[in-house]
Amino acid sequence: MENFFAPGRTELAGNHTDHQKGRVLASAVDKGIHAEVEPNFDNIVRIRSEGFEDMEINLFDLDVHPEEFGSSKALVRGVASAMFDLDARFGGFDAVLRSDLSSGSGLSSSAAFAVLIARIFNGLYNNNELEPKAIAQLAQQAENLHFGKPCGLMDQLACALGKTVYVDFLTGDIQPVSADFSRMGLTLCLTDTGGSHAGLDTSYARIPADMRYIASFFGKEVLGQVDPAAFFSKKWDTTDRPVRRAKHFFDENERVPKMRDALIAGNGEEYMRLMNESGRSSEKLLTNIVTSVTDDRKLENGLELSSKLLDGVGAWRVHGGGFAGCVQALMPSDYFDHYKTEMERSFGEGSCRELKLN
Repeated sequence: MENFFAPGRTELAGNHTDHQKGRVLASAVDKGIHAEVEPNFDNIVRIRSEGFEDMEINLFDLDVHPEEFGSSKALVRGVASAMFDLDARFGGFDAVLRSDLSSGSGLSSSAAFAVLIARIFNGLYNNNELEPKAIAQLAQQAENLHFGKPCGLMDQLACALGKTVYVDFLTGDIQPVSADFSRMGLTLCLTDTGGSHAGLDTSYARIPADMRYIASFFGKEVLGQVDPAAFFSKKWDTTDRPVRRAKHFFDENERVPKMRDALIAGNGEEYMRLMNESGRSSEKLLTNIVTSVTDDRKLENGLELSSKLLDGVGAWRVHGGGFAGCVQALMPSDYFDHYKTEMERSFGEGSCRELKLN
């Protein structure tokens, strides 16, 4: 029996910048998915996990199955397919999983699961020869093609590296970052507002599509390849959604290294100021809070309540893809109990939890 683990992740800065070859600041957290695994000779993956139906995936079939979009089965099949494309080895195994990451927790359970499967194949069949970045790319391919999620590489990279990192996807620069909010007297937390991600694929996909549309005016594929000065020199119609989303990208991309530097310097006041800038940019320019597809207002309500509780005290922002899910907040540690009590009064017991960065 062999043991494997993949941590969840939290996005600290860089909301919807990774898919445009932008900059991000992200961290693995102390919660994740544990697996006890034994290889088998059936070329079949069998997974048992408390609270979920048992899974069985035949690795002789690596085709995309649209009916499996959004499922764990799709991720197992997708990672195996990505291993095949890479000429890496893979095979069957039997596993028992235990997870600290609930669906909708905002800690990217799908990326953590895909990274876990890639780590299992890597450990059982490749002598752990694949580097963390390759593991992340395998997981991303599985999410994009088999799981049906048009995500960038940030989530998978943070899970695979297992630490706090600054990443510039245009240059390929990856820098480990020393991150400890507690030494600044601050507490970081996530509140799951209870919104469902079901039916939001089109809303998520429209964001990179809008950004690529603006990039095409400059003969580029993504906004990370566009000179910001060239973008800001044009007279755009600022009521146009793709234009607003492009402006968010350039502003956020400039903000990420500043948040990295404030974090390294232990400057909590500056970090929270920039974090609030990031949050307001997502709300007003990126507009990934409410979608007409579902008209789910839980995330919006969570941000509004956080504003009332933290204005002048701390910082709050949408976490991750948006449209549903979680509010990320940072505040003086002696204020956290009050914030947690009020958020859980609205969103349920256990909905607000402190995050510890790896």
